[in-house]
Amino acid sequence: MPNPEPRTPGRESVSGPASELRLHTATPEQTEALGRRLGGLLRAGDVIALSGDLGAGKTVLARGIAAGAGAAGHVASPTFTFLREYHGAVTVYHVDLFRLDRPQQLEDLGLDEVLDGNGIVVLEWAEKARPLLPPEHLWITIRFMNGEDTRQLVFSPKGARYADVVARLRSRES
Repeated sequence: MPNPEPRTPGRESVSGPASELRLHTATPEQTEALGRRLGGLLRAGDVIALSGDLGAGKTVLARGIAAGAGAAGHVASPTFTFLREYHGAVTVYHVDLFRLDRPQQLEDLGLDEVLDGNGIVVLEWAEKARPLLPPEHLWITIRFMNGEDTRQLVFSPKGARYADVVARLRSRES
């Protein structure tokens, strides 16, 4: 499906490791569109770890990822339930660990079962589950820049699969 969103010049930075990608978005719509492009590159078994500032757009990016992967339904923050499933071409598991108080809750949640490779896992506040993450995953850090108008998204691939995903995303952005 062609991408109808316009590309903003200068959104990619060449700083950082060669496989790392830094992009900037100025609106929630741009963040969601970026998520849709990423979601279109993902498949069952992929793990996307989101980290960053409160309110920076992790849920908006997750909504775009789910839509791009073909999952149906409106993606909302699963903060009070920790986990929501969205079914479609592939199941997307959206996990939000913001309210996680103790590591035991990860086991109670069954996160290890969600990470079994049957769907795409998008994990907000992923730093709280770092020990459970598979060695290969895509870590995305979202930070405010210039006040709250612009966000910087840093894509840090862990493993060859995700280096390829980031390279493909980079080629779609240029």
